[in-house]
Amino acid sequence: MVPPLALDIDGTLTTPEGTIAPRAFPLLAAWEAPVVLATGKAFPYPVALCQFVGIPERAIAENGGVALVDGHLDYAGDPERVDAAVEAFEERGGDLGWDGVDTVNRWRETEVAVSPTADEELLRDIAAEFDLAVVDSGYAYHLKSPDASKGAALTDVAETLGHDPGEFVAVGDSENDASTFAVAGESYAVANADETAKRAADRVLDRGYVDGTLDALRAIRDRAKNGE
Repeated sequence: MVPPLALDIDGTLTTPEGTIAPRAFPLLAAWEAPVVLATGKAFPYPVALCQFVGIPERAIAENGGVALVDGHLDYAGDPERVDAAVEAFEERGGDLGWDGVDTVNRWRETEVAVSPTADEELLRDIAAEFDLAVVDSGYAYHLKSPDASKGAALTDVAETLGHDPGEFVAVGDSENDASTFAVAGESYAVANADETAKRAADRVLDRGYVDGTLDALRAIRDRAKNGE
């Protein structure tokens, strides 16, 4: 039997151009164990992806701030404190950095994503004042509660699914995946992963992005078929 999966999206199920890779869909749809999508994106994104892939809606969003599994929806963190910190950041000249309509944060409920072009030093100073954390996903700086993480959410999701988190295989590419790697029984960083993810993973894959992820999943599937 194949193990349950915890998969990041950006940089892990996407191409180098940042587009989702449909070639991963058949493998995920046929996976004979739970598949949980764990992302830094706002909640609607992984839910929609589950629908398009054709798998049950099992999603961890906003770096653990929101988790949905089999009809159970849970939240973590302190969004009011995050909003207060953002207000202070902007009052001191900070800019979230998203031009036009801010679709990055429009549906975000527990954290705020700040553009990589923003004033990181000011953001981290503000975060410290408000007892918040800043996580660099490679696509944004995420201002969030320190007790919310993908790993903590996966622990709760696994329990709801009747699994131990140590049964999961995790694949990811960035700092925000390190907490998932810490609780999963087996973890892979794709070749394009940042140094934090590579250090935290059990193995760094030879290829990057979705190609590396598919290499890992096919090897896991073949290993299960061979009874290893």
